[in-house]
Amino acid sequence: MEEFRNIGLIGRLNSNKVIDTIRRLSRYLIDEGYHTILDDRIAEVMPGHGMQVSNVNMLGEICDLVIVVGGDGSLLGAARALAKYNTPVLGINRGRLGFLTDISPDDEMTEAVQAVLDGDYIEERRFLLDAEIKRDGNPIGSATGLNDVVLHPGKSARMIAFDLYIEGQFVYHLRSDGLIVSTPTGSTAYALSGGGPIMHPRLDALVLVPMFPHTLSSRPIVVDGKSEVKIVIDASQGLYPTISCDGQTHIPCAPGDTISIRKKAHKLKLIHPKGHNFYEICRTKLGWSSNLGE
Repeated sequence: MEEFRNIGLIGRLNSNKVIDTIRRLSRYLIDEGYHTILDDRIAEVMPGHGMQVSNVNMLGEICDLVIVVGGDGSLLGAARALAKYNTPVLGINRGRLGFLTDISPDDEMTEAVQAVLDGDYIEERRFLLDAEIKRDGNPIGSATGLNDVVLHPGKSARMIAFDLYIEGQFVYHLRSDGLIVSTPTGSTAYALSGGGPIMHPRLDALVLVPMFPHTLSSRPIVVDGKSEVKIVIDASQGLYPTISCDGQTHIPCAPGDTISIRKKAHKLKLIHPKGHNFYEICRTKLGWSSNLGE
């Protein structure tokens, strides 16, 4: 088990509840003798905090553990920045669902965090996706997603025509509202809303979910996680779609552009409290019946 002494704190902005939780958590950590470092963006709305301040990349370099207070969206943003530093990330849920941020900000929060700091935790490795867009063979943009890479029409309501290739093999030509390329982590997010399957986080696989395809036979496809997925936007159409990663990073595309999606070299080191159970989380968050007799 790793020793956690330098603890970074990242919080979702524009939330008084998040700030209150960070204040309570930071006071506890400092009183217990941990060196606590605050993300510079949340530090701006916490005057008089008295802690060291660093940007998120520096947190990755100097921290033994980063605690994210917010929803899954906050953790997604931190994951994309911290994965390359191999810095463990722990989430405290101040959002809605909380598939990734699984410590509750209740009166027992500090006890749950202390248990993790004492080495009583479960560690998972979650892979991310890199997306690169090329125009006439030249790179014009790239982005990373922990949940998914999504091709969508952007502000337009028109269907997108595109060709799909997996490992260089042609799969199909499709007209649809777009395509979701999701990791197992993202299978309980946008891909689930699009009709994709739930995948256990330990699976080394991708799921490709067409969005409102103009055909009755197009279904989600699960492929090897090491596969390279290539999308070629139909050059004959006048639509300029968008590539979005985790719904947070957006890159405009043009007819004829090629999007290449592959697994990122660095993985996120995600920390859970002991007793973390993926199926229990699904039961709780997705409303699965716990017992037919109840």
